[in-house]
Amino acid sequence: MSEAERRDERLHQLEGGPDSGAENTELRAHVISALESVYDPEIPVNIYEMGLIYELRISDSGNVAIQMTLTSPACPVAGSLPGEVETQVRQVEGVNDVSVELVWDPPWTMERMSEAAKLELGFL
Repeated sequence: MSEAERRDERLHQLEGGPDSGAENTELRAHVISALESVYDPEIPVNIYEMGLIYELRISDSGNVAIQMTLTSPACPVAGSLPGEVETQVRQVEGVNDVSVELVWDPPWTMERMSEAAKLELGFL
């Protein structure tokens, strides 16, 4: 089984299967709040506003699948930041399981940042 097939199978399991219903918007808001509490220590903007979260899926049963990236493959927190994301999201009430996948495609660019992040970093 290829790496992509294993990833797809894991995401499928976390989503609760193909007939999973609409996401719980309240749980989603709490998960996003948890993501907003995570910072790259070198950047004074949280990872959600930085645009490092590429995908966030939440099943009806509370399983959360996150695809995220970093600003660079050489980022010194590449080994620890995904684990911190998982820890923070796992603490959200209603979350059953968490899967965090670090991806590099598409590469992160500054266009992914929110306007608030750009303003905080002096890009606006």
